Amino acid sequence: MRYTYQSHPSKKKRRGFVEPAQSQEIPPEPSMTRQPYEVFLVLDIEGTCDQGTNFNYPNEIIEFPVCLMRWKNRTNDDFCSELEVVDEFRTYVKPQWRPTLSKFCTELTGITQAQVDDAPLFPDVLVDLKKFLAKHGLIDEESSEPLARFCWCSDGPFDVRDFVVKQCFISQVKMPQWIQYHVLDVRKVVRRALQSAQTKQPSTRESKSPTIRPLNISAQLQALELQGFEGRQHCGIDDSRNIARIVAELARRRICLMPNTAIRPGRRWRWMGKHGQILEEYLD
Repeated sequence: MRYTYQSHPSKKKRRGFVEPAQSQEIPPEPSMTRQPYEVFLVLDIEGTCDQGTNFNYPNEIIEFPVCLMRWKNRTNDDFCSELEVVDEFRTYVKPQWRPTLSKFCTELTGITQAQVDDAPLFPDVLVDLKKFLAKHGLIDEESSEPLARFCWCSDGPFDVRDFVVKQCFISQVKMPQWIQYHVLDVRKVVRRALQSAQTKQPSTRESKSPTIRPLNISAQLQALELQGFEGRQHCGIDDSRNIARIVAELARRRICLMPNTAIRPGRRWRWMGKHGQILEEYLD
């Protein structure tokens, strides 16, 4: 989920959006590299929001999409280069603290009130998601123990680190261990790859390499010389599919895909009261 704050600069300006220059392109390297993770679960969560709210707001999840990616050419010693989406999980989620969506939220995400009214609550979504992971042999359905090396992937750290932690508090459910294991911030990987590509280029007195700032999904696609964004921006499943394209391209370019985001299930915001209560006097 990504939205613009009223009390802060827009996301593009705040995060330093820049049009990728020719010097920011990552040179393709088609040969394989060792990749320790077998499966990647790409997600882009959409949550409730209103004009002027920021990431300290008690967002409730309203769309939970996942693109499951596996290697096409993985060898016995974990060398590979080609990732593909083999299945998808998607559900809308019914918010419980403020069940009525704001006009701003509907216009941003395209999610309607009828869609969330008919959707399951978050605890039921976790049950369905667990079944999806078990069906693909990632966890044991009874014990929830991991059966494969898998990693969650998102554009920025917010989806699992913030949205899922908040929602577990609001819904008063324990955050499943299988969603805490390993999380990869794709945007951070792209940024570091661009910086690495720049340092390999000869510099001249007249040219100075610009600082690589975080890029949104569309800009990452452009920097990687991929076709533009496919679908509707801020639609969770479309965002997830485009992030999956970026992950596949990073793998093709021999970038090792490793977790880089810490998750704290016990993290607390000022508005968190007891037993899932939201203290509205502490909302920004």
